[in-house]
Amino acid sequence: MELINEFDVSVPIDTAWAVLTDVERIAPCLPGAQLQEIEGEEYRGIVKVKVGPITAQYKGRATFLEMDATAHRLVLDAAGRDTRGAGNASAIITAQLTSSGSGTHVTVTTDLTVTGKVAQFGRGVLADVSAKILTQFVDNLEQTVLIDDVLSIANDVVDDAAQRGADVLAEAAMVVEDAVEAIKETAADAVAAAGAAISEVKASPVVRRIDQPEPEAIDLLGSAGTPVLKRAVPVLGVAVAALIVWRLLRRRR
Repeated sequence: MELINEFDVSVPIDTAWAVLTDVERIAPCLPGAQLQEIEGEEYRGIVKVKVGPITAQYKGRATFLEMDATAHRLVLDAAGRDTRGAGNASAIITAQLTSSGSGTHVTVTTDLTVTGKVAQFGRGVLADVSAKILTQFVDNLEQTVLIDDVLSIANDVVDDAAQRGADVLAEAAMVVEDAVEAIKETAADAVAAAGAAISEVKASPVVRRIDQPEPEAIDLLGSAGTPVLKRAVPVLGVAVAALIVWRLLRRRR
């Protein structure tokens, strides 16, 4: 099934892009999700879903199929399996960012496939749940990650101004050409060494464990509300009727 959701964030498009493509930073903002480890370009973790008294846990992975910084478009391939073997879920998620005044508008298209307990709710309920989960995700972003980014930008401006002043003073104090050349050579050696170290790390990806708090399960009944209750009432009616008949038969015996 295809689900389409939209939301806005109050930061410029380049800032929003940098945030939304940083999986490690935004994972704690997604309800029910916990990022556990990263290996190369693959992200692994769990998503907890609650349906009344039943809690299902999906363990899976996600990788970027496309990440176009120029067009501000990304495509994510995600898949997970119920740890109890009661079903699985997979999705191709496409996000398109566009400038909207001083902020950013994001359109998310999800091609979702689910089996097991969650699938019984149908497209209408899942669409309602996904919209509410996305709203909570954006609220969490605005209150944590995006605030940090705005403060970081302000600090960078201050630091840059301070650095410029320091550079002017340093240049005024430089009176010996040999000292300048020595500093340049040292910096070049450091950059070369850092580049070699980065290349070596990229050539041999390792699994990196992520320390994030245990997520609270997504409550599908709480998120879906009335649509789920309407579907549950007939089932409960049948169950009550069966119980009454059973008790009458016992009394006749």
